[in-house]
Formats: sequence, structure tokens, C-alpha cells
Amino acid sequence: MKTKSLCSYTALLALGISPLIAEAPKNNPAPEKAEKAEKAEKAEKAKPKKPKAANSAEGKMEKEKARLALENALTSERSKKELAELRAEVARLKLEKEILAETLSLAELKQKEAALERNADTMETFEQMKSEVAIAKAEAEMATAKLKTVQAERALEIAEVESEMKAFDVARKREAYAEANPVYLEDPLTEDGTLVISDRRISLNGPISYQTAEYISERINYFNNKNNEHPIFIVIDTSPGGSVMAGMHILKAMEGSEAPVYVVVKAFAASMAATITTLAERSFAYPNALILHHQILSGTFGNLTETREHTREMEEWWRRLATPIAKKMGVSRAEFIKTMYEKRSSGDWTEFADKAVKLKWVDHVVENIRETALLKSPDVRSSSSPSAEADVPEGEVLFRLNPKDLLYMYDPTGQYPVGR
Repeated sequence: MKTKSLCSYTALLALGISPLIAEAPKNNPAPEKAEKAEKAEKAEKAKPKKPKAANSAEGKMEKEKARLALENALTSERSKKELAELRAEVARLKLEKEILAETLSLAELKQKEAALERNADTMETFEQMKSEVAIAKAEAEMATAKLKTVQAERALEIAEVESEMKAFDVARKREAYAEANPVYLEDPLTEDGTLVISDRRISLNGPISYQTAEYISERINYFNNKNNEHPIFIVIDTSPGGSVMAGMHILKAMEGSEAPVYVVVKAFAASMAATITTLAERSFAYPNALILHHQILSGTFGNLTETREHTREMEEWWRRLATPIAKKMGVSRAEFIKTMYEKRSSGDWTEFADKAVKLKWVDHVVENIRETALLKSPDVRSSSSPSAEADVPEGEVLFRLNPKDLLYMYDPTGQYPVGR
């Protein structure tokens, strides 16, 4: 199409006819540039003719100008035509866009309508489920309320029973305690011959071991820190004695106590227990209590040299132990030993307390002992026993012996198996 238009314009230029005028539509005025070109051409023709040589160059220039003017006019027309086509295309596209928008709007409306229908169904279902949930919740709350009511009734019944049990337990515990207070006397021996023991008492029963010594020493220190004026009582029900070193440890604790430490023998005190009784600041015993003194015992194993060394060591221990006893008795150590074997070939010198008081093994014989510290029923067991013999459970291995210690015991029933 473009090629055909160019050929037509060229033919018109050859005939001397303006293509703008030829192609211009009857109802459309000629472009302004084409009119100017035509006027210029007429003016040029009206001018006087110049010489042929000069006219030739100027003619070429004029033709070239005319040609360029025509090309410009042609280009302008073509641009206008293309612009008109573009505008028509834009108008068509706008129309299509409007149609598409209306189509989409219609589809969206249909979707909304369908969605509203679905939402209506969903809301109806939801409301139905909500109603069912509310009913179920109400039923559950009613069941929970009934359960809580039952639980409250049971809890009230249990509380009443527990209250009764606690009241009974408190009453039983209250019955286990005496309505009295311990009695503290600077001189525990009253005028009527009764010995009054306070709660500042320490039990010494069973074999004397290192554990026993620690048990007694700790309590002597405790009672001193609590009060260093009222006497402390070491009460021996029955003890066969035991370790010499452990017994000496107890004696040193008694000597170092600011508060007086008194020993009370109720049944039997032998060997180291008898020594503790005799060397106490003051000692008391029932008339029928037995006090037994003897030389220290030893078991020796080894060659003759070792035996002699051990013997010398035992003699030194006996000197340290027997000398203060003999001094209190008013005799020499040799006389003390001689009398032991005169009384019994084994050397076990045993006397009842009412006879032992004459030998100064015991300071006082008493007919009555008042235990003011026993404010709790003996039938009620305590979680912690105050007795030193708690370290030796029945049917178990005995305590571990320290160096130089040797345990002599009579065990016909096999209550204490051989230790590790």
C-alpha cells in the first residue's frame, strides 16, 4: 500500500499537479503547507526569467524544495492516517475493555450470589451446631455441678473423720505426756534420801565404745552450753564396761565440765563403768546395785618381744587407771590389786553398793530415785533413742573396735555375729 501511494505521488509531480490537491478529499481542505508550496511555485513562475545557466541551478533547487515539501506533506498525511487508525484501535480496545469489565462484574455478582447462598447454608449449619454445643455445655456444667456437690459432700465427710482422728490422736498424745516439769536442784539428794534426776541426764548402757564416748561427751558439752550450774546425770542401768581409751575419754569430758557431772548406778556397773562411777565427782546407787572392779584385760598375739612390749603398755594403762581409784580408796595400787585376788581368784572384785560405799567406790546409797525427766510414756516409741546403746542394733554386727581394744563377751544365743 505504501509503495502504490509513492508511485502515484511521483506521477503527479511529473505532470506538475500537486498531489495534495489531487488526493485531498473534497470535504477536507488542503493542508496549509501544500497551499504555501503552491503559492510559492506561482510566485516563482511570475518572476522574470534569468539567464538559462542561472535558471538551471535555481530550478533544480526549487524542484528539490518542492519535492521535500511534498514528501513532508505526504508524511504528515500518513501520520494523521496512522494516528486515526490508532485512535480507532484504542476506541475498539476501550469498548472491549468495557465489555470485559461488565462480563467480569456479572460473573462476580453471580459468584457473590452463590457465596451468599452457601454462607446462608453454612450459617444455618453453624447456628445449629452452636445450639447443640450450648446444650452439650449446659449438660456438662450440670454434670460437673452434681459431681462437685458429691465431692464436697465426700470431702466434708472425710474432713469430719480426719478431724475426729486428729482429735483422738491429739488426745492420745496428750495422754502420753505427764502434766509436770523437770525438777532442777543444785543438790539432787533431798533430806529424805531421795535422788531427784532432771532432764539433764545421759544414758550409759551396754558396752563402752568410742561411739559411746562420743555420745556422752557431746551431751555433756550441750548441757554445759545450756546451763553450767545444774548438775548433769550419767545414768547406768547396766554396763559391763568396755574400751579403756573410750572410758578415759568420758572421764576427761566429766572433769572438763563446768557443771557437776554425777553418776547413778541402778543395777550393774563393771570394769570401765565401775571406774567412771568411782572417779565421778559424786556417785549414787541403789543398795542392791553391783559394782565390779578388776585389772584391765588384754589379748596378746605375736612373738615374745611383741608380748613384752604389749605388757609394758598395758601396765602403763593400768597405772593411769588404777592409781586414782586406789587413792580415793585410801590404799596403794599394790594393795588394791592384792585385795582383788583375795576376794576372787579371777580378780573380779564385786560388791553391792551398800558395801561399796564403805570402799568409796560409790559416794551415796539411795533408796529412792525420782526421774523427773520421764514426762513421756515409755510405751510411745521415739524416732531417736537417747541411749548410747542405740549404736548396737539387735542381731547386727557390733561396733568397730579401735586400736588396742579387745571385746570380751558371752553370747550363747548368737545374737551378735562375727563382725567384718
